[in-house]
Amino acid sequence: MIRNALTVDVEDYFHVAAFSGSISRSDWDSHPLRVENNTRRLLDLFDQNHVKATFFVLGWVAERKSVLIKEIASRGHEVACHGYSHQPVYNQSQKVFREETIRSKSFLEDLISGPVRGYRAASFSITERSRWALDILVEAGFLYDSSIFPIHHDRYGIPGAPEHPYCLETVNGRSLVEFPLSTIKVFGYRLPMAGGGYFRLYPYFLTKAGLRKINARENSPFVFYLHPWEIDQNQPRIQASWLSQFRHYNNIDKCEARLCELLGDFHFTTAWDVLGGLGLAGIDSWNEQ
Repeated sequence: MIRNALTVDVEDYFHVAAFSGSISRSDWDSHPLRVENNTRRLLDLFDQNHVKATFFVLGWVAERKSVLIKEIASRGHEVACHGYSHQPVYNQSQKVFREETIRSKSFLEDLISGPVRGYRAASFSITERSRWALDILVEAGFLYDSSIFPIHHDRYGIPGAPEHPYCLETVNGRSLVEFPLSTIKVFGYRLPMAGGGYFRLYPYFLTKAGLRKINARENSPFVFYLHPWEIDQNQPRIQASWLSQFRHYNNIDKCEARLCELLGDFHFTTAWDVLGGLGLAGIDSWNEQ
């Protein structure tokens, strides 16, 4: 039985890159927060299905909803880091990225009184031009990353990167375990299958077939992700470009029902538990950390 990684990027609807041209970061506090109720809905759903997940928490959210983050940990899930301000890494200086990342990791660890081992960049924005960030993650004490999408995309991706979990070498020669976002090869093209907007875009039978291929034919676990706002049909509607609205709102009304099917069709646990079961170089020695 292959166990797969179930992950949640804990951010709110107004944090997304699709709306960065419509909503200024300085205005975030003026928008109603819906992340707390939506995340608890996911927690309840996961409890009902007896699964644990990894929650990549945005530092901005953690500072405002600390009780929620403590609850995630107390209900047996893994708390990991999603940075602080949800800005693409390649748009940040190394100094700002380092400060924000350490700030978020330290705050989360204080909240849960335990280690935060994993990191995921906003909008998967560790690309060729921001590989330097991987060294900072190692310096900050992270043990794994889940930011690299091995595809072509207008906002993210490192085409040609490995498709399954592996130990990568950073620019400065350090080691870090990478849990890349999942894809399948279709007629020579890497098709994203990891969740989020792709989960809402594809008919469920296609997602199920693709993920089964990763488990059965490739004998590998996949990583699945979604956001709390993706099960929220009543969230405020933001005026933005047609493409941005499509990416954000497409099939939101179907997402929760599909997620319920997914939880019944596959076996899930945290990203950390999946990586520990793979026996990647050095990971067994981390289990006491």
